Amino acid sequence: MINLNAGPLTLILALQLASAPGEMNSGMDEIAVSADHNGFIRRATGNSFVPFGFNYDHDDVGRLLEDYWEKEWDRVEADFAEMRQLGANVVRIHLQTCKFLDAPDKANQKALAQLDRLVQLAEKTGLYLNLTGLGCYHKRDVPAWYDGLAESERWAAQAFFWQSIAKRCAGSPAIFCYDLMNEPVVPGGRRKEGDWLGPPFGDKHFVQLISLDQGNRPRPDIAKAWIDLLCGAIRQVDRRHLITVGMVDWSLDRKGLTSGFVPGKVVDSLDFVSVHLYPQTGKLDVALETLRGFSVGKPVVVEETFPLQCTAKELETFMDKAGTVSCGWISFYWGKPPNELRRSKTIGDAMLLEWLGVFEKRARRINSQAP
Repeated sequence: MINLNAGPLTLILALQLASAPGEMNSGMDEIAVSADHNGFIRRATGNSFVPFGFNYDHDDVGRLLEDYWEKEWDRVEADFAEMRQLGANVVRIHLQTCKFLDAPDKANQKALAQLDRLVQLAEKTGLYLNLTGLGCYHKRDVPAWYDGLAESERWAAQAFFWQSIAKRCAGSPAIFCYDLMNEPVVPGGRRKEGDWLGPPFGDKHFVQLISLDQGNRPRPDIAKAWIDLLCGAIRQVDRRHLITVGMVDWSLDRKGLTSGFVPGKVVDSLDFVSVHLYPQTGKLDVALETLRGFSVGKPVVVEETFPLQCTAKELETFMDKAGTVSCGWISFYWGKPPNELRRSKTIGDAMLLEWLGVFEKRARRINSQAP
């Protein structure tokens, strides 16, 4: 839905999308890794590219994109226009397994067609897509057949998922990357049958297991084999677009909780490293040291960050300090533009408004430096 109370530029962009499809195509250029492996470039021109944008993972009431992207497409269009107005150049989309697979080897054609529509919208708005897949965020939606698969069968279904997605998207310049999964984990030891999801965060499960039984295998070996398999499936149909995976910040080989996705041991098939990092008040240096641990000879993108455990000012300070390590940043946008947030009386909306102000200021600086 076009928000008539939004700012003038937001309204203009939304109306253009609704009435003149195709006229906003920005002549997008495919993104590649730079020759020095420290960042990204636009493939045709060689100009540098700094991914800076939003996770568009759910709306302000918690609905996942696939819950409303058919009946409320005008809302999706308006949200993309708003993210573009705020200065974003990348949007991270989270695709649910159950919406795109009807069976281990059968893709849902209706969902793929809607994805085509989303890619076209990205092309029109000039927003690159980080397509994150294999989501099982709402446990109630996960089909019994999927949870009942053995490890090798589940991996095969996941490879089919990615090949189906990549086949549809291979020809679009608007794909920044394929992100294999949000926060995958290799368990230490054995879990009970069907127990593929980590603990919930609210009503959503963002952490997912890729195995239920470690057996005698080193955990990083399992993670690498899984990554290699899925990357291979994508590369059969798309050899150009970038591939990554969203790692939790406790993936480093340290004492205590670890994910098994040790960066230096699993990233051979990946084009760049993605880490999810939320700095804490008074511990910015700790977060910076953690971030450095993900620098293993490939570009590093902080794929999730937000002033969740610190202030907006502290997160801005952290981003300044981390500029020599991270070559991209992706925060969050849930469909409430600044004008709407200003009318709100809640503390949460006030904090979000402050952060979007910081985001927009940094985006202007990045965009002004772009060739």
